[in-house]
Amino acid sequence: MPPRTSLPSPGRRPLVVTADGDLLDDLLRLAAAGGAEVELAPDPAAARTRWLPAPLVLLGADQAQPCLRARLPHRPRLVLVGRSGELDPGWQVAELIGAEHVATLPAAEPWLVDRLAEHGAEGPPGAGARIVAVLGGRGGAGASVLAGGLAVTAARSRLRTLLVDADPLGGGLDLVLGWEQLEGLRWPALTGADGRVDAPALVRALPSRGDLVVLSWDRGDLFPLPAPAMAATVDAARRGRDFVVVDLPRQLDDAAVTALQSADQAYVIVPAELRATAAAARVVATAAPHCADLSVIVRGPAPGRLKAAEVARALGLPLAGALRPEPGLVRGLERGEAPAAAGRGPLAALCQRIVGDLTGASRAGAA
Repeated sequence: MPPRTSLPSPGRRPLVVTADGDLLDDLLRLAAAGGAEVELAPDPAAARTRWLPAPLVLLGADQAQPCLRARLPHRPRLVLVGRSGELDPGWQVAELIGAEHVATLPAAEPWLVDRLAEHGAEGPPGAGARIVAVLGGRGGAGASVLAGGLAVTAARSRLRTLLVDADPLGGGLDLVLGWEQLEGLRWPALTGADGRVDAPALVRALPSRGDLVVLSWDRGDLFPLPAPAMAATVDAARRGRDFVVVDLPRQLDDAAVTALQSADQAYVIVPAELRATAAAARVVATAAPHCADLSVIVRGPAPGRLKAAEVARALGLPLAGALRPEPGLVRGLERGEAPAAAGRGPLAALCQRIVGDLTGASRAGAA
């Protein structure tokens, strides 16, 4: 068994959201006093893609109502900041936007310096998880199989891995892994989570084997997944895991958008077919505004001889890889064999390269 991989910190920085120049000057001064570099956003539109990934968000009182109207998801470590007289009644607004604290300047300046110092350029402890999102360009494109393969490959590399099923119509990722008989919580038991979730407790409660833990759906009634539950889960995963893979639905609901905004990298998988490429263009148009790093993976066969590079050009995305047909993979899934579990074949090779690139490892280890 290879040694457990140690990931470098992703270097995420606190986010300051305000269009108030005087307040911004104060917060930049406090950040400098705490030795922290911060990212800046003047309004919710500019903050949206960084809202969830940031280890700490300082929200100016001037942007509280705009954030409510923008329906930004609740997140942990959100602080509402303003001057005395600007935050009355501050706690009512804080509760509506999900802020954990209200900081009134200048009285709260020492406290804010301490919080910013905890979240300096290296990020807080436990912020090292890489989060990867996978979408299908059309139905049956193979997104769930790719997500399962990435998770299995990461776990084989001794990375503490969480595989999250965010697609309520996908049939369940536990079936993709052959884990449907394993005991553990599924999504219905976690939909009430809307704050800080204890990462070790979450891991202990979910179905697991070795370094791989799965959060999937049960076979009960269909229901919408609340965005706060996804936000709390992603936050716990970033703190308590090394590698997180989220399988997203093609039609993005609020929970899926929350996960996509938290992703370091997203992949859309597209069969090498003209109609599939046309369908994928709609998926890309919906997903791209929520993720800074979106790439395409093209899956064969190509009945019309459409090349992977041509699909990537049509979608306006970088080409992350191409998958040759793998008939044995489908037979293995029907027998309950997890994708890429043997570490051989086109899917396993692609997953090894992706995991290695994202974690800085030269290659995924073999069990």
